[in-house]
Amino acid sequence: MQQTVQSAADELIDRFVEHVHAGPADFNRLVSDELPVISIGRWMGLPAADYGLLRDLTHDQVYSQELFPTTSQLAISDAATARLRSYFTELIRERRRIPGDDPVSSWLTTWDTLEPDRVRADEAVHGLALFMILAALETTAHVLSSTLRLLLEHPTQMDWLRRHPDLIPGAVEEALRYDAPIHMISRIAPADTVIGDVLVPAGQMVQLMVGAAHHDPDQYANPHRFDVRRRAPHLAFGAGIHYCLGNALARMEAAALLASILRRPIRPHLSEPARWAPRVAFRRITALHLTLP
Repeated sequence: MQQTVQSAADELIDRFVEHVHAGPADFNRLVSDELPVISIGRWMGLPAADYGLLRDLTHDQVYSQELFPTTSQLAISDAATARLRSYFTELIRERRRIPGDDPVSSWLTTWDTLEPDRVRADEAVHGLALFMILAALETTAHVLSSTLRLLLEHPTQMDWLRRHPDLIPGAVEEALRYDAPIHMISRIAPADTVIGDVLVPAGQMVQLMVGAAHHDPDQYANPHRFDVRRRAPHLAFGAGIHYCLGNALARMEAAALLASILRRPIRPHLSEPARWAPRVAFRRITALHLTLP
């Protein structure tokens, strides 16, 4: 997917440059929210006309994964989930009727060899297709906006990357540590477990605060300092059997986007502070307005 992702990143940055030359432009709306859905949409063979709908529904659906969602937020999430389920039910029906050279058609072929019950096979592919969209958009959009925001707030490090573009992947890793897209993950204790001085009974759910762990001075030297030359492990994509399936794609999109920006002569600046959604678990920048000097 490297060529597809880089091409999409270049197209979006071209459009952003046109806007920012005319005045302050929202990088989040024009680029960060667009690259993830274009990348996964092109790969899955989804109609480009549906990208905006899928992006908006994904933003709404994630409310159900927050720590303290309100009743109204859960209603929004439920409605979005229902529309997404309906969308992919129709997509699978269409790919059954007219198979193509795309992952959904391939998944259907594979599941038909594994599961003789056509309904159950379709349910399996439906779950996979829905998961791909939900996993590919929300968190990756944050990684893109947050990585650029951090570099704009540390201009000397951004200039250093311009001179050493081969080290862009390391800068993405530091951005993932410094401001992970998910600050809280849930786990259930398989047995009675003592963490510190606290007993977690078997079957009890605990919330692991990844954002805090990434700034633990016992694990990182000067943890609150953003340093693109830092080389340290992180938990931005989880761990173990829950390790993020889309980690390589998110990293690829962030690296492609930075490469596209840094090889251009533009020097964008924040025209105002970034705006954030009021969340605990899923980080989301809702606006990142940039301007040129």
